[in-house]
Amino acid sequence: MVITMEPIDELRKRYNELARLAGSLAHEIKNPLSIIVMNMELLHEDLEAMTHPESQRAVKRTETVIQQCHRLETLLNDFLRFTKLSSLELKPGCLNNQIDQVLDFFETQAAKQGVEIIRYLDAELPSINLDPQTLQAALVNLVKNAMEAMPGGGQLVARTRTTRKGVALDLIDTGCGMAASALINMFQEFYTSKDGGTGLGLPTAKKIIEAHDARINVQSEVDQGTQFTIEFPTFKTIG
Repeated sequence: MVITMEPIDELRKRYNELARLAGSLAHEIKNPLSIIVMNMELLHEDLEAMTHPESQRAVKRTETVIQQCHRLETLLNDFLRFTKLSSLELKPGCLNNQIDQVLDFFETQAAKQGVEIIRYLDAELPSINLDPQTLQAALVNLVKNAMEAMPGGGQLVARTRTTRKGVALDLIDTGCGMAASALINMFQEFYTSKDGGTGLGLPTAKKIIEAHDARINVQSEVDQGTQFTIEFPTFKTIG
């Protein structure tokens, strides 16, 4: 039996077409979903104003519908971000600045949660090619995961360093860690171990990182913590 493989360019073309159609479908779903949410919220207000016991039972049912609609909206938004990340316009920039801004964003939450943020950022770090908005989105997702792994407090270390091939960012937390099954599946679309999670956060972060010609590795041990390492090529001028 002979199996004929399609050319890579043809497969890529088909994939891009499917991604475009999926994105269009998600947009089409979002519009009626927004109308459903709006009308359910209005119905919820009307039912709350009533005093009959049956209306109060209906209030709880409308709350359930609204919650699930918001969950679908979150899923669709994450899915749209995921499908749009095929290529980025990269420009020279500073990795230290990117992670600094993300950590600053989490400082208040970290203080309330009892998480100590420690920064070891190499001041001599070379520039890398980056898209600030999308790279920050990926870093926010990784830091958010680290924070969620330390609900009772801990330490989050952010370290940048030069490597033989470029520069690296290590994000090390002292949280709950992950089992082997979670490590294997964590970058699979729609896989999640969190209540209410969409399973697209880490796959989207990975896709953003790969769009920066970088790679991401993870090491984790249950009850010991997790380390994400992102390795970027350095920016090189031509001429």
